[in-house]
Amino acid sequence: MSDAPDLPEGYEFSADTDRVDVDRVHRWLSTDAYWAVGRSREKQDHAMAASLNFGVYETASGEQVAYARVVTDRALFGWLADVYVDPSVRGKGIGTALVGGIREHLRSYGLRRVLLATHDAHGVYEKLGFAPLERPDHWMALYFETSGDAK
Repeated sequence: MSDAPDLPEGYEFSADTDRVDVDRVHRWLSTDAYWAVGRSREKQDHAMAASLNFGVYETASGEQVAYARVVTDRALFGWLADVYVDPSVRGKGIGTALVGGIREHLRSYGLRRVLLATHDAHGVYEKLGFAPLERPDHWMALYFETSGDAK
């Protein structure tokens, strides 16, 4: 357990995967996250197993209130994904603190860059040092057709 920058009183940041409430995270993402609606539990479990997992928890109850994961080689590159804050605690700075805690956790790996994609939270990430790609024309993506499972 470590402290995330500016985490509101009564909440704690953790990089302990064993602490993640996998049922809650799957429910959040598969039913309420525009990028993951319909994602199967099997797909979510596999993604979590191949990632670093982070959470924010209520200190008193231990209840998880936010989640994010990072896919990384732990040397050069990371991809921040599935950042989610429970609607009941949004607006308290928990999302910003979660990503700030992740940034500090990743700093020790000496990564060259961490990427993410967002439809609507650019301001949150900009506060933490994320910026648009300098040369988007250098980047490409390979897309696979999915068999009914969300991206």
